[in-house]
Amino acid sequence: MRLEATSIPGVMLIEVDAHRDERGLFARTYDEATFVAAGLPTRWPQCNTTWNPRRGTLRGLHFQAAPHPEPKLMRCTQGRIFDVAVDLRPDSPTFTRWLTTELAAERRNALYIPAGCAHGFLTLEDNCEVLYQMGEVYVPELVRGVRWNDPAFAIAWPFAPAMINARDASWPDFRR
Repeated sequence: MRLEATSIPGVMLIEVDAHRDERGLFARTYDEATFVAAGLPTRWPQCNTTWNPRRGTLRGLHFQAAPHPEPKLMRCTQGRIFDVAVDLRPDSPTFTRWLTTELAAERRNALYIPAGCAHGFLTLEDNCEVLYQMGEVYVPELVRGVRWNDPAFAIAWPFAPAMINARDASWPDFRR
C-alpha cells in the first residue's frame, strides 16, 4: 500500500500492491501504522455504501460542518467513479481548489479526503458501488453542500450527470 500526496494538502491517493497467485489476489487496503506515519486519522466510527445503477449518477458535493467535520476514506468496490475533492478550508493554501481521480474496483485504489473538504462523485459505468469510511458520525443538521457545477470552482467533469437528486442539484453557490 502506498500513500501519495496530491496538489491539495491532506488529500491522499492510496494505491495498493496486489499479490496474485493461482487463488486470485491479496491486497492490503488499509494499514493503521501507515496512516499514523502520514498523520492521517485511524478512527472510522461509521462506514457507508452507495449503489448506483446508472452511469452518470452524480452524488455531491457534500461536507459536514463543525463541530463534527468528517474526513472520508473513499473506495469504489464495483465499477468506476470520477471522484472529486474541493478544499473548503479557509486557512488552506489551496482554498477553493479541487482535484479529481478515478477510483476503480479493479485497481482497489482509494482517496482520503480530510475534514473541511467537500466531496462528490460521478459514476462512469452502470452498477457502481462506493464504500465510505467516515472519521466522524453523521449529524444530519450539520450536512452542507455546494453545487456540482458552481462557477466558483468550474470543475471539469467528464460529462454532464444523467441522474442527480433535487437536493444535490439545488445546493447554493459557494460564497467566500
